[in-house]
Amino acid sequence: MERTNWTEIEFILQGLSEYPRIEKLLFVLCLVMYLVILLGNSTLIILTLLDSRLHMPMYFFLGNLSFLDIWYTSSFIPSVLIHFLSEKKTISFTRCVIQMSVSYTMGSTECVLLAVMAYDRYVAICNPLRYSIIMSKALCIQMAALSWSLGLLNSLIETVLAVRLPFCGKNIINHFVCEILAFVKLACTDISLNEIVIMLGNIIFLFSPLLLICISYIFILSTVLRINSVEGRKKAFSTCSAHMTVVIVFYGTILFTYMKPKSKDSAFNKLITLFYGVVTPMLNPIIYSLRNAEVHGAMRKLMSRH
Repeated sequence: MERTNWTEIEFILQGLSEYPRIEKLLFVLCLVMYLVILLGNSTLIILTLLDSRLHMPMYFFLGNLSFLDIWYTSSFIPSVLIHFLSEKKTISFTRCVIQMSVSYTMGSTECVLLAVMAYDRYVAICNPLRYSIIMSKALCIQMAALSWSLGLLNSLIETVLAVRLPFCGKNIINHFVCEILAFVKLACTDISLNEIVIMLGNIIFLFSPLLLICISYIFILSTVLRINSVEGRKKAFSTCSAHMTVVIVFYGTILFTYMKPKSKDSAFNKLITLFYGVVTPMLNPIIYSLRNAEVHGAMRKLMSRH
């Protein structure tokens, strides 16, 4: 089958076109949430760079997570906001592929990065005397680079397979964004290989890191329970509470989104998926700064300078 020229292809992002009033409300809501994401994550990045007390592995990985969340949301929220106010909800093939590949890279990278952060907490709790030796600057950079490289590789494989497909029908994506599975389902050819690769990618990048996180916290829990003093246990748990909360929010929203019973209301399903992509990046900086004395101290120091 002859492939269509990429420059000639456009996709229609259906979103909630049948509910224009709801789209106006969503525009305001998503804009506010996006501004909170930019402000919160940018502030954390600046603090981790400027304050020497935050020059530790945990905050180095947190800076990577904040940078990732900014790029992830920026890959689709500006486009979604424009489409909320526009009657023409089309997107070119090239822009759709870029949006899809960037968001997929960031999502895959975040899964690996959360596992790396769990290992950091494991070393801090289970081997505190050798923490600074094990979690050296070189190792931290290597682990962060590995996270980004694996995320990019996963996205590259799935994107290359997707863009090779021919499109010859009505290219209507029943979503707010270019989502890879919805994208490949529009192809007028067999997509079995794409579906298998997407499924394998989800298993590797969702459940393998989750397994490593669970193993890390089993060792952490066994170590904490052997601590005699109550104060020592509380201090140990407090160093892990922010990361545990982020993991629960991240995987909880994923499991709720993809494992809940399919609703007949497609609008509800689309809204759930949209807020899954926005809520987690918004909550991450709030969770890490809420009860963190070091972040509070760095914030006060930065504000006193100005």
